[in-house]
Amino acid sequence: MSDASDQRAPSGEPVLSLKGISKHFGAVSALTDINLDVHAGEVVALVGDNGAGKSTLVKVLAGVHQPSSGTITFRGKQVTLSDPSTALDLGIATVFQDLALCENLDVVANIFLGREMSPMKLDETAMEVRAWTLLNELAARIPSVRIPIASLSGGQRQTVAIARSLLLEPKLIMLDEPTAALGVAQTAEVLNLIERVRDKGLGVIMISHNMEDVRAVADRIVVLRLGRNNGIFYPDTSNQELVSAITGATENAVSRRAGRRQAQQEQREGGQP
Repeated sequence: MSDASDQRAPSGEPVLSLKGISKHFGAVSALTDINLDVHAGEVVALVGDNGAGKSTLVKVLAGVHQPSSGTITFRGKQVTLSDPSTALDLGIATVFQDLALCENLDVVANIFLGREMSPMKLDETAMEVRAWTLLNELAARIPSVRIPIASLSGGQRQTVAIARSLLLEPKLIMLDEPTAALGVAQTAEVLNLIERVRDKGLGVIMISHNMEDVRAVADRIVVLRLGRNNGIFYPDTSNQELVSAITGATENAVSRRAGRRQAQQEQREGGQP
């Protein structure tokens, strides 16, 4: 990383700070000495090849796994995320790739699933108003909060899942492959949602394999390789540098293509009078 990259690091207290996080499953080391900071109003993309440790790190932050060593500081205080409820209560929300939506239930029921207002006698009106408020904050394109999830597109389902994560007013949201299997228009819709969440002042961790999506919304790009930190990059970083950091190989199809283009450009410029 260059000095220029360091100068672009966000200022102020991070909402989340990981120091030396490691996670072992028996003899297998899934994470080793991970350091990560996420600031309020910032999107940090977490990228890496399959097996790089991205999902394990998200599960540690979601309270599913406990780290073998290292410290987690959230909003200036060192915390122990002993279970998912603890993480949620602190203000860490996670939208997993499967979204965990009930297709036969409507939008309101999915947003409030397990956290219904007045559960002994459901306050349907209050829940509907709150659901619309959350969706309007995201400028969501949902025709009605009373239609079943099965009737919604992939982008709209992702919207409902993100709205549900905002219900408890978290300070950090983690999104696991939010644009996977979506079309172009739906992907654009979800990327707009991520920007709106950032604009609300929340910290966002986004896991994605799609470098174009990452460049579109990320403020910083953190690369994991074989369970370790392998660099912090920015949206203007070349594909060649990112692929090299992710794969550990400096010679690959991306670098060869970039080399051919540069040679062709130099050849054209050399042929000009």
